[in-house]
Formats: sequence, structure tokens, C-alpha cells
Amino acid sequence: MQTGAPGTYYHTLFKGTYIFCFSHSPSECHTYTIHVSIVSRLKNPSLTWGRRGAALTLTGQDANGVPLRRSKRGWMWNQFFLLEEYTGLDNQYVGKLHSDGDRGDGSIRYVLTGDGAGTLFIIDENSGDIHATKRLDREEKAYYTLRAKAVNRITNTSLEGESEFIIKIHDINDNEPKFTKDPYFTHVPEMSPLGTVVMQVTATDADDATYGNSARVVYSILQGQPYFSVDPNTGVIKTALPNMDRETKENYVVVIQAKDMAGQMGGLSGTTTVSITLSDVNDNPPRFPKSLYEFKAPESSEPGSTVAVLQATDADIGRNAEMNYRITSSDGPAMFDISTNRSTQEGVITLRKPLDFERKRSYTLRIQVENSNPDPRFLRYAATTDEAMVKLIVEDVDEPPVFDRVSYVMEVKEDSAVGTIIGSVSATDPDSSRSPVRYSIDRRTDMDRVFNVHPGNGSVFMLRTLDREENPWHNISVIATEFNNPRQISRIPVYIRVLDVNDNAPTFATYYETFVCENAKANQRIQTVSATDADEPIGGHRFFFSLAHEVSGKANFTVRDNKDNTAGILTRRNSYSRLQMSTYLVPVVISDGDFPMQSSTNTLTVRVCTCDHEGNMQLCNQEALVLTAGLSTGALMAIIICVLILLIIVVLFAALRRQQRKKEPLIISKEDVRDNVVSYNDEGGGEEDTQAFDIGTLRNPEAIEESKQRRDIKPETLNPPVRRTVVLPPAYRDNSDVREFINQRLQDNDQDPTAPPYDSLATYAYEGSGSVAESLSSLGSVTTEGDQDYNYLSEWGPRFRKLADMYGGEDSDGYRDS
Repeated sequence: MQTGAPGTYYHTLFKGTYIFCFSHSPSECHTYTIHVSIVSRLKNPSLTWGRRGAALTLTGQDANGVPLRRSKRGWMWNQFFLLEEYTGLDNQYVGKLHSDGDRGDGSIRYVLTGDGAGTLFIIDENSGDIHATKRLDREEKAYYTLRAKAVNRITNTSLEGESEFIIKIHDINDNEPKFTKDPYFTHVPEMSPLGTVVMQVTATDADDATYGNSARVVYSILQGQPYFSVDPNTGVIKTALPNMDRETKENYVVVIQAKDMAGQMGGLSGTTTVSITLSDVNDNPPRFPKSLYEFKAPESSEPGSTVAVLQATDADIGRNAEMNYRITSSDGPAMFDISTNRSTQEGVITLRKPLDFERKRSYTLRIQVENSNPDPRFLRYAATTDEAMVKLIVEDVDEPPVFDRVSYVMEVKEDSAVGTIIGSVSATDPDSSRSPVRYSIDRRTDMDRVFNVHPGNGSVFMLRTLDREENPWHNISVIATEFNNPRQISRIPVYIRVLDVNDNAPTFATYYETFVCENAKANQRIQTVSATDADEPIGGHRFFFSLAHEVSGKANFTVRDNKDNTAGILTRRNSYSRLQMSTYLVPVVISDGDFPMQSSTNTLTVRVCTCDHEGNMQLCNQEALVLTAGLSTGALMAIIICVLILLIIVVLFAALRRQQRKKEPLIISKEDVRDNVVSYNDEGGGEEDTQAFDIGTLRNPEAIEESKQRRDIKPETLNPPVRRTVVLPPAYRDNSDVREFINQRLQDNDQDPTAPPYDSLATYAYEGSGSVAESLSSLGSVTTEGDQDYNYLSEWGPRFRKLADMYGGEDSDGYRDS
């Protein structure tokens, strides 16, 4: 059963006859009768259409030719049609089901199952009418498959076989076309010919494309004319104008419309925006903004430095705007170079040679610029290069003096006298002022002040004698300074080579340890010697060896010159005795062959040794062995004696100290008071310094304690501190001022919270009201010398013995015996 224009198709089955009508209600149907011949596995099936009440009959034969008889069925149909987006208030009528066995007595019940049965589609179980309960959208679901059957209401048995039918949703134009993108972005090369394809846009319509024109889309351009056009059927956008220039306009916005119903009135439409950019092509040559440029550069510019920068313009961008610069002509050949700065596309002119204002004050250059990547399509339209003139003005700069050389090499003999002129340097002021030049030596290169230079003419001379063997080369720097501008200075290296003079005598090349066997034969070679010389003659060394003339007559050995700067030491007799002579000294005279000739006498020590028959040394004298180590017998004995003396002194000193410890103290009397001077390397604190010496010890020797400690040294013992009381000597117990002073200090120390937590015996060098010995000065004497009695000096001990002998009345035997 199909729904749609012009109305609803009603499908009802009456006694095997199918009746179809096209109307909005069953009462307005025009009935058509179809006669159908249905044969299962039949031959020659036939379908017959009739009009107004024609009956449906089935005729035919089976495979065996037996006539067929119609089998009774309740209903048969294929599909119903239902219009989407129904807007009525009542449920939308779909169709009606009816069985041949329905007598209208309510004994038959119609059952509907399948897609949406009971929710979207409901059936009247008594009449078989089917209705849709909701608005249906074909774009959500285009058809529904359902199954229907008739059952006995009482027994619930099926009266007809279950049949399947389809409800197909008929489409209406309820969806507008939609583009796949919005917006679109694309580009097309500038200067493209007419009709160049830019891109294709696509719009889709959700309506049914197989039914009517609801989904047939037509494209049109709403904005972007006259530059672009669009194909109405395919949506392909093309250029509508030739040679569009990016430099004139680069970006375009095109609006495309898609309309369904083939573009007819009443159709739905959608739009999209296409952003089109003209991409660059190399259709513009570079151009100089000016035809003449002027730059200035100081003459002090270094080679390789930049002296000018040019900037040509190109309307193109990116790779198409890359350009190259070159110098086509210049009045300063090979003076300048030009290169392109690839990041800025500037032409950079650099200096190849130094500028000189005094020689040339300006230069003129012709510069050409061209595209690096020209496009052959546009070469015929315009010139691809451009030229400009560049004038470079050289600015004058006050330059330092210039030496006529880059360095100087001078030579001088090592025996040259002080003040000898070695050579000279020369520098001039390159400026037009031609300032005079003053010369000096950079003393950082001549710390020993060996050389000097004349400030006016640049002559280099000696201040000290030279020694090639000590320093063969001297590298100094000479400074040239302008008189008019002392800040303008130049330096030049001067290399002074000291030439050799034969002023050194040759000597033995090394120390030789030579021995001779006791059983040696005459003319036997015992040693080969060579020589060395600190000098370096041009032709090489040539040494001559000989035995000293003064010993040649009585020598035990002889020297034979080998004529190759070596010499052999030979024996002159057959045997030697180690007991008679253990060593021999052989004086060898070595002379060089240079002028003036230098010679020296070198002594070779030969030991006499016992050897086997093959000449191998077996035993040498002890003295010779000691000499080999570099010490003589006398020196060795002296060392041994010194060591023994030192040991004896140490033993005696230890014994003396032990004996002194056992003796009684010298001060045995309370009245015997003597000075005790203690020397310190640092200056004390005056009267407040209580650490220098303890005067109380002198006044009371019995009060000495071996365990007494200083205040400024922390005691190592862990015993708890014990407070002690200072007892004044008997001689001072009557001095109240001293007693009060000391007691006050003791009380202050006991109550001082900052005092160290250990015992300290504080003493004070305080002079009392009187002295036991009184004054010995004659200034305080009230009588003459004859009236003095010096007998008390005898009571003062051994240290005053000399005074007692000189001034005393009688000698003290006790002192003499001591």
C-alpha cells in the first residue's frame, strides 16, 4: 500500500480478489480488479488485469500436467507508502488488513510485529486498520519492515500464514544542500590564462535523489564576479579574467550557492565562501630606487670590511624576489667586491685592498642587479636587470707611522763592543702633514736593556755585551711615534742574530771512568775520548788532541789523535802495580781549529785495577772506588770524626743537665734576692703584663711549685680547680700598701665572672716603699767613698764576689775556695 500524491492507496482483500484504489478515503475509490494466475513451479504463469469487480482466478498445470486448484489465502501484498513529515493532528492512516475468515463477529484478532510495531505503527486488532503515531523522517529511516497475521481470539491459533510487508517513507524536499567545507581556501598563480581551473566545490542534499528533483543541485556564484566563474553542474571554479596581477590585488573572496530542485523557484539553497589567493610568479625585475648612490669610508678601513650597502626592490616575493649584484665597471680595479645578503637581499660592497686618502680620494663603481631565478615566460615583457652608479669618497684619517718593512733582521758579533750600531729602522708619517717620527724600544721585549735605538734616526745599538752561547737570538719591538700626535704609534719586530765568535775552548764531551789493568801491554788503548765546544763554526768543529807538554817526557800514558775529533789513550809500558800507584792523572790538551784558536787542558783519571787474562776488570783499590763516588779518603775520615764529636757533645750535655737537676738551688736565703731577667721576642703590656716573670718567686723561693701554670695556657689536667692564697714573703709582710694592692686584685679576680675556669697565680711587678738592698748608686750617698762600708757585699752570694773583693774590707776565703 503506497501513500503520496494524489492520495492514499487503499488495499483490501475480499474473497481472493485484490482491489486497489487511489483516493484519500475508501469511499472514493475507483476499483480495479486484477486477475492473477500464480503457479508454483508452474509453466506459463499468467497475470490478468480486469476493471470493476473482475475476479482473481488462478489457472495452470503442474509439471505433470495436472490442473491446479486455488489454495485459499487471507491476503497478499508487497508494500505501503507513507508521506514523511506529516503535520496533521491525528494519527496518520497507513492501510487496512482484512482476512477472508473475518465474519465481523469479533472472533478474529489482527497482530502486527516488526520495525516500530506498537510504537511507531499501531493496528486496530478488530478492524485491521494501521496508523502511524509519529512524524517520520525519511532521512533518518527510509522504510520499515513489518509482519502481520490473523489469529483466533479465543484459541489464539493462526488463521492465516504470517505475511511480511514494507512501509516505505515517501520523500519531500525538506533538506537544503550543504557544502562539504565552509570556507574553502585555495590559490591560483597570478597571470594565469582565462579559464584556469581554481578548484571544485561540492554540495550534498539529504533528500532522495531517486525521487523527483529534491536532491538535484545547481551551483551559481553570488560574489566574485567578474574575476571567477563556477560550472552550475560540477561546481568547478575557474578564472574569468586573464592575467590577474598579484601585485595589484592578491586576495579574493568568492561566494558560491548550491540550490536544489534543479535551481527552480521554491528550491532550498546553501552557500559557502571560497578564499582565493593569487600566488606569486617572477613577473617583475628588480629595480634600484635611485640611479646614483654616494657613500663615505675612512681610509683606515680594513680589507674585508663593509664600505657600502645597496638595496634594490622587487615587487615579487619569496624565491622570485631573490637577486644578484655584480660590479660591471670600476676605476679602482680589484679594490672592491660585492655580494648579496640572502636574508635582506641587499648588495654589500666590501673592501679588498686598503684605502689611501693621499693616493686616491674617491672611486666610482657601476653596479648591476638581476633576478636570481628569472621566469622565461616574462623575459620578453620587460628588462630583467637594472643598473646604478656608486661613488665612494675616501675620508682622511690621521694614520700612525708606517715602517718601510714588515720586520727587520739584524746581525751582530758576540764580541762587539758596547755602543756598536747593529742596524737601523725607518718609518714615515703617511699623512699629508708628514709629522716627524720618534723611535723607542718596547722595554717589555727587552727587559734586560741590552739594546737601544736612537730616537731621531732609528739606529739600533748595544747597551750590554752579548754572549751567543747564552742567547743566540734577541727579539725586540721598536716603536715609532708621531711628534704631532703621540697617540699615533706603530710597532715593528726586530730580530737580532748574535754571530758566533770562537771564544770557548773545547772540553771533554763527557766524564770518563778509565781504568788500566795491572797486566796491560805497551801501546794498548784503554780509552777513547771526544770533545765538545759551545761555539758553532761555519765549517764545523775540528779538534786536536795531545798530551800536555810538561809531562810528555815522564808520562805513563800517551795520547793519539784519531783525526776524527776523537783521540785514544794508550799505555807506554807493559805493567802497572796497584800497590805502587793506584791512580794516574793524564793531562790531555784539546785545541779547536777556528780563529783565534782556543785550547784547554782536561785531566783524565786512570785507575789501576786487577784484570783477568781477557782484560776484564776484577778488582780496583778502595780509594779508587771512593774517588768514583766523588769523595776522597781524607774527606771521608773528616766526616766520621765530626759525627763522633757530635755524639760526645750530646752525651756530655745530657750528663751535665742530669747533674744540675740534683744540685740545691743557688738561692738558699730569704735575704738573697737577685734579678731574674727573662727575655721575650714580643713587647709585653707594661705593668699590666703579669706573664713576663714572677717577682714573687724571687722574693720567696720556697713558694716555687713545679706544677705552676700560666694564665694564658689552658691546663691539660682534668682535676677540679683549687683556689690558692698568695703568701707574701716575710720581708714584705709589713708593706701594707703592697698587701692591700695584691689582696684587692685577688678579690677582683675571684669575683670576675669572665675569669678562666682554672687556677692562675697572678703576680704584679709593683715596687714597694723600700728595698732590702737599698740603693747602690753613689748619687744617694751622703758620705764620701771612704765612709762607705761594703762588707755586706760578701753576703750577696758568688755573683757579687768581684765587687766584694774590690770594695770589701777583707777577702772571703769561702769564695776563693769556690
